[in-house]
Amino acid sequence: MNLDFVQLSIPSDCNIIVGQSHFIKTVEDIAEIMAGSVPGAQYGLAFSEASGPCLVRTAGSSPELEAAARDCALAVGAGHSFYLILGPGAYPINVLDRIKACPEVCRVFAATANPLQVVRAVTEQGAGILGVVDGNSPKGVEGEADKADRKAMLRRFGYKF
Repeated sequence: MNLDFVQLSIPSDCNIIVGQSHFIKTVEDIAEIMAGSVPGAQYGLAFSEASGPCLVRTAGSSPELEAAARDCALAVGAGHSFYLILGPGAYPINVLDRIKACPEVCRVFAATANPLQVVRAVTEQGAGILGVVDGNSPKGVEGEADKADRKAMLRRFGYKF
């Protein structure tokens, strides 16, 4: 077994949700979740099939984001993993609960706009995701000004009154 890290290429101003699922139906179900949760949102989705023809299956409302999701799936090469890239203005908080409730979804590894590395194990059988490195390590503890900035940002985004 070999362990390595795969840096995912996420388009600027986009978020990505990386997870594990167990069935090809994931592609249609996550696409329906996007259509029902954030109508009109730009997104791209790729799912790595783990049996049969072992294809990367795709869907999306943006050819560019669909290609970016496909590239993530091909770079990681882990069966039954999915990569949902949300375009500008669409955020994981708007769909994450519905994705986690999707019957095929086993696990969500990350939902982020940060630089993202996938920690991968590669065996003779194939590859699997062990976890992720999401963004950077903490550099300190927030002070009063940082708390005020955090609260102002949440209100600016419309998540708090």
